[in-house]
Amino acid sequence: MRQYKIFFILLLLLIQFSSCESLLEPENENLNTKERIIQNPALAEGLLMTAYIKIPTNALSFNDVATDDAVSNDRTNSYTRMATGAWSSLYNPVSEWVRCNEAITYLNNFLTIVDSVEWKWTNNQMNKMYGRIYKGEAYALKGLFEYYLLQATAGIGKNDELLGIPLYNNFVETDGNFNVPRASFSASVNQIYADFDEALQYLTMDDYGNITSLDQIPAGLEILDSSSFVADYNTVFGNLLVHRMSGRIIKAFKARVALLAASPAFSDGNLTSWQTAADYAAVVLDKINGIAGLDPSGHIFYTKPQVDAIKLSKQKDQKEIVWRRAIGIYYSRELANFPPSLYGNGGVNPTQNIVDAFPMANGYPIDSTESNYDPTNPYANRDPRLALYIVYNNSTLKSKIIKTGVGGGIDAKDSIPTSTRTGYYLKKLMRDDVNLDPVSPAGKNHYETHMRYTEIFLIYAEAANEAWGPDGKGSHSYSAREVIGAIRKRAGIRQPDLYLASITSIDEMRALIRNERRLELCFEGFRFWDLRRWNADLTETAKGININNATMSIVNVESRAYDNSYMHYGPVPENEIVKFDQLIQNKGW
Repeated sequence: MRQYKIFFILLLLLIQFSSCESLLEPENENLNTKERIIQNPALAEGLLMTAYIKIPTNALSFNDVATDDAVSNDRTNSYTRMATGAWSSLYNPVSEWVRCNEAITYLNNFLTIVDSVEWKWTNNQMNKMYGRIYKGEAYALKGLFEYYLLQATAGIGKNDELLGIPLYNNFVETDGNFNVPRASFSASVNQIYADFDEALQYLTMDDYGNITSLDQIPAGLEILDSSSFVADYNTVFGNLLVHRMSGRIIKAFKARVALLAASPAFSDGNLTSWQTAADYAAVVLDKINGIAGLDPSGHIFYTKPQVDAIKLSKQKDQKEIVWRRAIGIYYSRELANFPPSLYGNGGVNPTQNIVDAFPMANGYPIDSTESNYDPTNPYANRDPRLALYIVYNNSTLKSKIIKTGVGGGIDAKDSIPTSTRTGYYLKKLMRDDVNLDPVSPAGKNHYETHMRYTEIFLIYAEAANEAWGPDGKGSHSYSAREVIGAIRKRAGIRQPDLYLASITSIDEMRALIRNERRLELCFEGFRFWDLRRWNADLTETAKGININNATMSIVNVESRAYDNSYMHYGPVPENEIVKFDQLIQNKGW
């Protein structure tokens, strides 16, 4: 009995000691360490998915209200504040510094583990495929975020050099050295190209999609088991991957990067840069048979017939789309921008400036003597895109006549806080079958576009004209004039297009191409960046129209308080300059 008592006492002491020890030592926190991530493919892929979530074009910014194309009826709008004098290195609504650098950090971390993860431990063939696709996506996304950061931050530094971005090509731990100087602009561009080209080593297919036989296998894939290869391929690279970075998307972004690098704000005007941009764009366009591949409905890609025609089960997309987000059902876009009589908040108000940029139906600018423009009937016989993209006085939206002049009720200019400030409402990107009636609001299918083929055609036209003139083709089969002609014909410009035919010089064609870009890409977030890369005037006052019966007068609505001497380039955040002495701020900020 004594032995049992002694054993029991020792047991109690042991339990007591163990309990004390557990209290003194911290529990293993449930943190995702590198080892845990490597052991869990879902956590590892999460690093990659986090970067996808941060893509800037996941939602429309409507930064057009910071330009001469639009104003907001919300006077506290961040872009409005920026455009009217608040833009600084401390207040920068268009900054991409935090988002892009965070995404690049996630991607660099992912690249340190991608080769160590067993993506499919039961199938070595699929395991290699997953490692390949994920590595390709990571490099592609890294190049994408570097591009957006470069666009927002590149500029003439206080050292009088054209600077780009800090280049992080390795994962930096939390306590690592982030005090990295900005590389030159050219080195930054080269790094983006290098990341895109590295991605193309792994993503050798232009597009994802199921295959049916081994002879459809893209280059570079290793066959370990031919009997299951097609099924394995379709699981990894098949139809379900269509909205992720692919070879075709990477090549399209190379064209966008090349256009930025060739633009006046970032280039010395050498023809080689323009030729590179045209060549990169042509690589993408030639895959759709050049001009013949221009989508006849590409300029109305957002409307009900085009969106609802997409067959998700068959992976059938619009010809217009290079890359888009998945479809969702909502009405928030219409709620933000419909006129108040249709229960909207009338947020984005197109300006008289952009209305005047639309030519007449015969293709001539409204200030041309051949245009037959009638200032007393300003919306008659205009380019059909005007009625498609902008709600003007006595035009129709949702079968309702919208009156923006005196007597127009709550839709009239400056009537209530949600009325238009310019005399115009936004129509482009809206679905007129959305119902906002508070009794039974109903959303419809929408999606956000990351890139459209129309943009690639416009990149080619701009670059080809600068490189070879209006009719030069380089090594390609179409010219800037032919591309612009096809875009204007699609828009409904009367044929033959006599105004286009009258253009003979690079300067004249440049003006037309820039205007077509303004119209075709309006309200999609391009104007803000285009004005800057062109070194164009940033200070054009946003105008509107007052209408009182037959009396119409153009009025100033909102000034633009930019400084053309330095604001073509954005600032590096001031807090980053304070933290890191290796960073050089752009001039003027």
